[in-house]
Amino acid sequence: MSRAEQPSRRAVLTAAVVAAVAGSAGPAVAADAAPGAGRPAQAPDLPHSRLRSSGGTPPVDNRFWTSYSDWRGGLAKGTRAVAGARPGLVIGTAAGTVGYTDPHTGRTADWEYASWTSPVHKLTVPATEAIASWNAHTPDGTWLQVELKGTYSDGTDTPWYVMGRWAAGDQDIRRTSVDDQTDDKSSIWTDTFAIDDPATGLRLTSYRLRLTLYRKPGTKKTPTVWRLGAMGSDIPDRFTVPASTPGLAQELIVPRYSQEIHAGQYPEYDNGGEAWCSPTSSQMIIEYWGGRLTPEQLAWVDPTYADPQVCHAARYTFDYQYAGCGNWPFNAAYAATFDGLQGVVTRLGSLTDLETLIAAGIPAITSQSFLKEELTGAGYGTSGHLMTVIGFTAEGDVIANDPASPSDEAVRRVYKRAEWEKIWLRTKRYNASGKVVSGTGGVCYLYFPARPTPRQCKALAAVGVR
Repeated sequence: MSRAEQPSRRAVLTAAVVAAVAGSAGPAVAADAAPGAGRPAQAPDLPHSRLRSSGGTPPVDNRFWTSYSDWRGGLAKGTRAVAGARPGLVIGTAAGTVGYTDPHTGRTADWEYASWTSPVHKLTVPATEAIASWNAHTPDGTWLQVELKGTYSDGTDTPWYVMGRWAAGDQDIRRTSVDDQTDDKSSIWTDTFAIDDPATGLRLTSYRLRLTLYRKPGTKKTPTVWRLGAMGSDIPDRFTVPASTPGLAQELIVPRYSQEIHAGQYPEYDNGGEAWCSPTSSQMIIEYWGGRLTPEQLAWVDPTYADPQVCHAARYTFDYQYAGCGNWPFNAAYAATFDGLQGVVTRLGSLTDLETLIAAGIPAITSQSFLKEELTGAGYGTSGHLMTVIGFTAEGDVIANDPASPSDEAVRRVYKRAEWEKIWLRTKRYNASGKVVSGTGGVCYLYFPARPTPRQCKALAAVGVR
């Protein structure tokens, strides 16, 4: 389970009430010294964009750049597209050198950089929120930054917002979100762009993403980025949702890991295992797809600890600004560091969407918040918690690997369908004090093969992911 209610992305994931963040809108970072891009002509909607309206839920827009032609488009300043079975983007010839002072270590270093700016993507659903995600390989001595710049429905533009500074490791820089980004119309809450007051009718109608790749000067090393994109959504205020009709009875065999057996371990990563629901869930699905860590990778973990791979996942998803392991894009990016895997953050519309995925062999990680009495059999309440959905019973109830369990053996749970659908899809709820707080509105991590089968491709496309 997560920590207590926090004034961050966890506390504002509804499109209802979002308080403006005080502070500067501009990211005071090295990448701002990198050459920016003029605004390219607006591109038409492309096949990677998908408009969904499952189960009566308002649509969600996903746009991901993944193909060689994608990487050949946009505006490149020193980057180069690479073809092959998994096309990507790398540093070709660095565009320059810039200094970066890591706010979490105080170390200053020079980095060569190159940048790529996507074409403008016009949202098929004007959005109150947007979440970026990316898949990349960052060898030692490299890292990357993702930014978003959008246009509002009133015709004005956002600043360039930092959506994340990321490296697979933690020796060169500390992966981090950036606080205090706002223009008094929208704000960044850890990993989520959010319109400050959706009641005004203001929406994000289009955006560009800027990717900046960094490496130590004088080397030939480079990050390789295979997937970059964002999910935009406009989920209405709702305390409840219509129940979907059961349509699948199937269970996937997914490894079971408890976060609770790690309580107190490595407290520097969000006070230990009690808060590790996200990386624990991620590790379960990574291993379902065959991802394994080597003894060398796990050598840093105390050998007396069970399931050392969970400790590893916590360390390598940790967001040093958020001070937690629950940064959604960082979890998806971690999953994609395993050979043959990719990951995205999106929103789904109903349990019918999850049934579509499970039928194709794709488990999912969902985010929900609830009081103890709202989820029969859980035995706890939470302001934010990640679980792995692995199947459905003959009655349509949800089979979940719940990491908030006392042991690995106890992780498999069955939760009532209507209760689950409500706590996952609503955007507003009452906490234990009777105060109205936010819900997650159907947020989901999806991890799947880099080369999905035709059936998996069809299932992913049905929920808006390509």
